[in-house]
Amino acid sequence: MTPRPSDKKAPQFAAMKLRPLTPETGSCGCDNACEPAPELNEQPQGLRYSWQVSGMDCAACARKVETAVRQVAGVSQVQVTFATERLIVDAGQDVRAQIEKAVQNAGYQLRDEHADAPAPSRLRENLPLLTLILMMALSWTLEQFNHPFGQLAFIATTLVGLFPIARQALRLIKSGSWFAIETLMSVAAIGALFIGATAEAAMVLLLFLIGERLEGWAASRARQGVSALIALKPETATRLREGARETVAIRDLQPGDTIEVAAGGRLPADGRLISEFASFDESALTGESVPVERHAGENVPAGATSVDRLVTLEVVSRPGDSAIDRILKLIEEAEERRAPIERFIDRFSRIYTPVIMAVALLVAVLPPLLLNAAWAEWIYKGLTLLLIGCPCALVISTPAAITSGLAAAARRGALIKGGAALEQLGRVTQIAFDKTGTLTVGKPQVTAINPFSGSEETLLALAAAVEQGSTHPLAQAVVEAAAQRGLTLPVAQTQRTLSGRGIEAHIDGQSVLISAPEKLPPGLLHNAVRLQIQEQESQGQTVIAVVRAGELIGTLALRDTLRNDARDAVDALKNLGIEGVILTGDNPRAAAAIASRLGLAFQAELLPADKVQAVTARNARAPLAMVGDGINDAPAMKAATIGIAMGGGTDVALETADAALTHNRLSGLVQMIVIARATHANIRQNIAMALGLKAIFLVTTLLGMTGLWLAVLADTGATVLVTANALRLLRKGRG
Repeated sequence: MTPRPSDKKAPQFAAMKLRPLTPETGSCGCDNACEPAPELNEQPQGLRYSWQVSGMDCAACARKVETAVRQVAGVSQVQVTFATERLIVDAGQDVRAQIEKAVQNAGYQLRDEHADAPAPSRLRENLPLLTLILMMALSWTLEQFNHPFGQLAFIATTLVGLFPIARQALRLIKSGSWFAIETLMSVAAIGALFIGATAEAAMVLLLFLIGERLEGWAASRARQGVSALIALKPETATRLREGARETVAIRDLQPGDTIEVAAGGRLPADGRLISEFASFDESALTGESVPVERHAGENVPAGATSVDRLVTLEVVSRPGDSAIDRILKLIEEAEERRAPIERFIDRFSRIYTPVIMAVALLVAVLPPLLLNAAWAEWIYKGLTLLLIGCPCALVISTPAAITSGLAAAARRGALIKGGAALEQLGRVTQIAFDKTGTLTVGKPQVTAINPFSGSEETLLALAAAVEQGSTHPLAQAVVEAAAQRGLTLPVAQTQRTLSGRGIEAHIDGQSVLISAPEKLPPGLLHNAVRLQIQEQESQGQTVIAVVRAGELIGTLALRDTLRNDARDAVDALKNLGIEGVILTGDNPRAAAAIASRLGLAFQAELLPADKVQAVTARNARAPLAMVGDGINDAPAMKAATIGIAMGGGTDVALETADAALTHNRLSGLVQMIVIARATHANIRQNIAMALGLKAIFLVTTLLGMTGLWLAVLADTGATVLVTANALRLLRKGRG
């Protein structure tokens, strides 16, 4: 809460300035070199600045920095991310100097986000605390032998301890934070001096500083996961250009560059493997403990480690847009998407603190005025109540748990977009699964070719020619089967997708239609063919029909394989009391074959709009999560309480989803829900501890059983207990 003391003035620097948001500079507004925009008056609403903030010990500090920056004229939006210690400001004009001054006046330090943070001096960090401990020991010793000198020593100790805290309180008041803990401490310490409780005034400040150091330690522990993620990116990369090797900063890498990564080295950017094959350790990003073998043409995320050989890759991500950068961006966005309970606690604390100060004032003055009670006794009780009412533990109870929960989920390869999504996930009692690519591997294979005229090769070649260029898994399977047989494909023209029916093209002047059998015009399917299709579909195969010039010339049967962990994941979800259902566009018999193996209900032959209706109807009964991987799943994900995308899914699905699995293991879904529920249990525990301790000490204070030093000990203890309890969630990410 109190920033680390520093005698040095906060460094002045030119923050990274982003150009006005234009299509040419991308969504972030930053060009490749991050150079200043030449025309500052053009589209001023697009100006964005960013810094790193030093000295924040807890989430409440981030709120104080936000409050200070919001006071600056011209600022339109402020975000301070405690997890990454980053300040981002949108403004309509150049406000860098004013922001730097405002943050410095609030008692925190700024630095260029691209500059390395200076190594903290342990002695400098702990000097105020060590000084106060020595002065307390000296004061207590003097008190034992000479009371007047002991009292003077305690007064001196109090003033020395009070100076930095009172100075910070004044800074925060000027920057808009009127009711910070520093203000309460200053009032309590000064009041204790006036009524002669000198030893207790000094003890209050000593315990407060000890609590601050403990909170700083807990905060650094909470940020370790993010720091480890940032450390996954090397500072430099080896780029190959015209046969020569050169070492460049990772911010200079562009899509299309060719890079080399030595055995044991980490990828500086997302890359497409050029080498024939290699094994990569992706555990830091996906939680996958076993190295993953990649072949030429496959993508490998930044931060992965080449296990056993020198590899060559083509860069596919822009600077600041690698897998690691996207995860860090999600962590930053997570603080914008705060859980409803977190927003409530934040609003409550803003009202609660001034109310507590008013109650403490009434306790101090009403009994002496109305009941002729002793002033010193009731002022003392009022000051004690002031310290007991400090909202620190309550304020951090929710963000500490949510940050730990999000970090724990990330360790298991699950990205949850903020506290709101985490809270929704914890309430889920139903899950709707897409079938292909979610419950199944999503790579079907052709299992049967049934021509009614001509050869198998002719039928397969016609189907592959029509399906060429399609991204649908079934289409890709047909094209791959033709390639494996070495077939020469005829030229297909005027390809067009028929919504809800299939795909059509013209080959040699004749129309060729690929369609699901049940979507064919009436009269094309004879009874014998229909029975054959039904038998294949009952075995879990998907059948597509090929029609040329209005005549059915054959069918192709394809089958997808169930994911290895699908059955275990569904069973684990049932043990959590979560009901599952399959929503698929596939035919009923193919869906029934998968559903029966998993023990799930299903709805088949659903178009995207049908999926939305099914999700909306079920969601009205109980909170539902939609799990999918395709573009056609995106509307249903949006309609659900929470959408969850599989890691191998389309960009649209990943962008639409509120959570995503960076790997393709359904077991991660179970872990995600377990962590979400544990997080909310943790929040309830934290709030109970924070309010429970306050209630107990409120009663003991009014009964005269609790003094000032016990009050601050209770507040510090509650803060440390709440933080330590939240850190237990990090263990959920292990194993």
